[in-house]
Amino acid sequence: MNIYDIVVKDIKNEDVSLRKYEGKIILIVNTATGCGFTPQYKPLQELYDKYKETGFEILDFPCNQFGNQASGSNEEIKMFCEGRFGITFPQFAKIEVNGKNASELFKFLKSKKGSIFGSDIKWNFTKFLVDKNGNVIKRFSPTTSISKIEDEIKKLLNN
Repeated sequence: MNIYDIVVKDIKNEDVSLRKYEGKIILIVNTATGCGFTPQYKPLQELYDKYKETGFEILDFPCNQFGNQASGSNEEIKMFCEGRFGITFPQFAKIEVNGKNASELFKFLKSKKGSIFGSDIKWNFTKFLVDKNGNVIKRFSPTTSISKIEDEIKKLLNN
């Protein structure tokens, strides 16, 4: 199994095959609209604007597992992100990232890149960087600077 075999639900609850993103560099993020890290949407959108024409995508997966910080409906989350941060990168339906109901995508990502604390996601805005061939290259904690993530993206774009 590889990442392109996974099907997820978009923000409108329609199936999307990740094969759609084959050949692109992908940053996958579990997010929340009521989190202390929510302001990261702004630099993420700036990153997306800067590199989207070069084969870069950000995939946003809201998750309500941490402090009930993504409690709204998919539509409310979409409206909040577009209205407050001007988000234009793809957003997906709310998911779980840990536990028995964890999405297949996040099970896959965690199996490829755990953290020093184990494989579970510890909080909102954990990020996974995937190369053009579907390999999970890096896992970033919520506190990793966007500039450090950008450096890694630039390396992949230059390969």
